[in-house]
Amino acid sequence: LGGECAIECIASCFTDPSALLKHECAYCLGQMRDPRAIPTLEKLLRDEKEEAIVRHEAAEALGAIGEPQSVGVLQEFAADGTAVVAETCQLALARIAWLASAESQLEDFADSPYSSVDPAPPLLPDDGGGVEQQAQVLMDKSAPLFERYRAMFSLRNEGSEPAIRALAEGLRCPSSALFRHEVAYVLGQARHEAAVERLGEVLADERECGMVRHECAEALGSIATGDCFEMLRRFEADEEPLVRESCAVALDMCEYENSCELQYADTLLKVQPEALI
Repeated sequence: LGGECAIECIASCFTDPSALLKHECAYCLGQMRDPRAIPTLEKLLRDEKEEAIVRHEAAEALGAIGEPQSVGVLQEFAADGTAVVAETCQLALARIAWLASAESQLEDFADSPYSSVDPAPPLLPDDGGGVEQQAQVLMDKSAPLFERYRAMFSLRNEGSEPAIRALAEGLRCPSSALFRHEVAYVLGQARHEAAVERLGEVLADERECGMVRHECAEALGSIATGDCFEMLRRFEADEEPLVRESCAVALDMCEYENSCELQYADTLLKVQPEALI
């Protein structure tokens, strides 16, 4: 729908006790790309009492909106004591800088098979190479995180089984929970069965960050095979609220994906957005 009223309705949910709901609301504000949401998102990012996943999503949303006015607050928290928040702010700053570059105006970026506003663009065809080269960039811990994300989204867009298996290896990256959670997210977007086993392993690892396990659960809900359903049922009573709630949502997604009803939560895609004024 879009518009100021929609922003206000979404923002009213930030008093809810559910971190899962709040983070999803922040994500939606970013996808709307409406600068009128910036004050709400900045307030979330500044609130150090908020859950890390919510602050992360607020920072990512600021990067998705991409306005230069957000640079100051993102720089302020780019060295935050919470790693996922700091890294997200760094990525958002890199995206805003990229939006101001000549490269962002190239037509190559208009052909993505996905409609989401991503935290980094894919690599250019001439720069990205094939799956093997992109996988090397993805797993290169010495490379800037923004470049690793670009390789990640290139592999997602390529979508072949080798590309999906290369992405799934990213779930083994020990250096960044933020990186692992984003890998899980793109595997959910790709909805390829080759990722199911690895996503299930990470969901089952109670030592893993809840933010990563949550994203694995939602990815399994998107893929929605019988194996996914069984994996999710095992953790629908998990002690971690973020994981427990994500499994409940993912099981609902599985049911929708395997029914003749409308696709899960696709209502906004069917409505003409309000023009920004």
